[in-house]
Amino acid sequence: MLSHLIIGASGLYLGDMLFVAISFIVLMAVIAKVAWNPVSKMMAERADKIANDIDSAQKSRQEAAELAEKRQEALSHSRAEASDIVADAKQSGEKQRTTIVAKAQTEATQYKQNARKDIEQERQDALKNVQSDVADISIQIATKIIKKQLDPEGQQALINSYIEGLGKHES
Repeated sequence: MLSHLIIGASGLYLGDMLFVAISFIVLMAVIAKVAWNPVSKMMAERADKIANDIDSAQKSRQEAAELAEKRQEALSHSRAEASDIVADAKQSGEKQRTTIVAKAQTEATQYKQNARKDIEQERQDALKNVQSDVADISIQIATKIIKKQLDPEGQQALINSYIEGLGKHES
């Protein structure tokens, strides 16, 4: 009955075409149900994962950049702080040096003044001792002269005895 429906000279039958078309549609429906949805779902999941990985990479890159910036800022701050510490140490050292030098100069001046005072005191004491000795010697000489009027030989003997007496007093 349908055998008389032949399309063209190649011998294709309309029934065969309908069967192939229906089989194709059914096969597509089965593939869509069984394979297409899972494959589409897998592809969507893969696309989501790739998108999440890209977002995560961008976020990580941004965090790394922020961390690098913070580290650079901390490094700059540390360098500035170190420079301040070194400057403070230099300034403190300079102040201490100035203080020590000033104190040493003051002490040296004080020692000089004390030494001058000691020297002057020793000189005064020596002068008093010399005056006292001269006065004693003068009295002794005057006493000896008064006791005896001497001739030149007697005067020479008196001077010699006086010189010997001086040597004994100083020992």
